[in-house]
Amino acid sequence: MPTASEPLPLLMRRAAGVVLHITSLPGPHGLGDLGPQAWRFVDWLASAGQQIWQTLPVNPVGPGDSPYQSPSAFAGSPWMVALEPLVALGWLAEAEAPNFDTHRADYGAVTRWRWQRLCDAAAGFFAQAQAAQRNDFANWCAAQAHWLPEWTLFAALKDAHGGQPWWLWPADLARRDAAALSKARQQHAQAIATHAFVQWCFESQWQALRRHAHRRGVQLMGDLPLFVAHDSVDVWTRPDLYWLDDDHQPTVVAGVPPDNYSPDGQRWGNPLYRWDRMQAEGFDWWLARAQRALALADVVRIDHFRGFAGYFEVPASEPTARNGQWVNAPGQALFETLQTALATGEPGTPLPIVAEDLGLITADVLALRDGFGLPGMCVVYEGFLGCDGQHPFLPHHHVPRCLAYTSTHDSDTVRGFWDSASEAQRGFACILTGASGADDVAQALLRAVYGSVARTAMAPLQDLLGLGSNHRMNRPGTAQGNWNWRFDWPMVGDKLAAQLANLAAATGRTQRGGVGRP
Repeated sequence: MPTASEPLPLLMRRAAGVVLHITSLPGPHGLGDLGPQAWRFVDWLASAGQQIWQTLPVNPVGPGDSPYQSPSAFAGSPWMVALEPLVALGWLAEAEAPNFDTHRADYGAVTRWRWQRLCDAAAGFFAQAQAAQRNDFANWCAAQAHWLPEWTLFAALKDAHGGQPWWLWPADLARRDAAALSKARQQHAQAIATHAFVQWCFESQWQALRRHAHRRGVQLMGDLPLFVAHDSVDVWTRPDLYWLDDDHQPTVVAGVPPDNYSPDGQRWGNPLYRWDRMQAEGFDWWLARAQRALALADVVRIDHFRGFAGYFEVPASEPTARNGQWVNAPGQALFETLQTALATGEPGTPLPIVAEDLGLITADVLALRDGFGLPGMCVVYEGFLGCDGQHPFLPHHHVPRCLAYTSTHDSDTVRGFWDSASEAQRGFACILTGASGADDVAQALLRAVYGSVARTAMAPLQDLLGLGSNHRMNRPGTAQGNWNWRFDWPMVGDKLAAQLANLAAATGRTQRGGVGRP
């Protein structure tokens, strides 16, 4: 265990944090990115007594602009690369951005404009970068050789084929004929170099932001989706690790079964892993993926953790998830491998992993989570919905080893819950939190979460601002209109940081301590 002078690992001490995706940050270029506003947000978190910044996955987005349908499990999002540092380095000329919406991201318009700017910066780098910069770039590319060459080729081929999915490319490329791949690397050498440059910029900017966060006492929590997208470099590179037919199409796909909220279930469509083959290789792909995630973040939340115990398999021919079945997964063997390879600190120190254990959770999922000492999640407002004091998400049932959330990116906001709740649900929430009505329910719930015995208290920025349903990040089961929410600093105001810092100090969630006046 750490000595008296050493801080406990993040998930083993009382702390508080904020959920906000990078793209939700303010900024002039249509999407939040890793530029000055990200650094300003770190400073704001520190002033608010917060020790954690939780983001959504930072990989490239996929269909519907979803970060959970990424074309790469290893690459960083080009759209998070800030342009200001590229201008400062002299690789990119200053240019006024179009009049982008400051509160909603229009991915189509933004990404076209930003990609051209990134291409211009790449050209500037290759034309005039100093020797030391070129060496840094070359050394980084060499260190990322286990994933970068495949990603850059895949991305260049996607560009060359108008964004078509890889199985619609010429057959020799789809099936990865060696001669065809060699020819493609020569034909698209410039595009490949540009994509590599963009990834280097992402990494450089991310690690600079992370170092700044650490200096301010803030740690980063990443997010690792369980599944990968069908149209991804991961599936194209190793189709043998997925249940695909001879035409590269999934025979079975991921989803969740019907419930009270989704009568047809949810047919996600991700191809399912050939776990037998992954295990025969010693889970090498998973180990590399976990190592990459922990090279970017201090703690990683694994989405849909229950899928490591058992996952819901839907025949690809089915239009809904009604006719699926549960299939066991080798989670015990996988996490034993990860524990051996990734263990740091004293024996018994748990992995820096949070298990997203929401939804239909069975005994085998809890056994897997608890067997490796992983904290789970409690979304407190969901405990109000049944007006049942026995709901495990309610603060009086929390345990220290969990993360207590006011809401999540997949749920409604607290204010949105209130606006749509029944009178019985509102009354139940008022009894438990001391809320008096719509105007203070978000703050009341925040106090309940901070006062919980859960070691970690988390809240999306939307809840800290008391915002309603039209500010939520995602509506599960819908393909359009998600992932585009942004804030600006006038929404935050001048007093919120001091109020949060006082609340964190009063509930033992800040290392600095002390309660002042807002």
